[in-house]
Amino acid sequence: VCRVARVLQMPRGNVLLAGVGGSGRQSVTRLAAHICDMDVFSIEVSKSYSMADWREDLKTVLRLAGVQGKGTVFLFADTQ
Repeated sequence: VCRVARVLQMPRGNVLLAGVGGSGRQSVTRLAAHICDMDVFSIEVSKSYSMADWREDLKTVLRLAGVQGKGTVFLFADTQ
């Protein structure tokens, strides 16, 4: 948790977490984002999810991070 939080606090900090399923990567990321007082943005993929939906989600997260200047974590799981 400490390592992820430290990386998230860095300017343009990003991290790629790898591990077996059920190892808590998503929970650690959400906890570290909360510690750093950042918003977590995660997409929900379904059968009807299209490229247009992807673009809209990407626009949303970029507006949060860039225009509004909020610290934002874009959580993209391997199942998505």
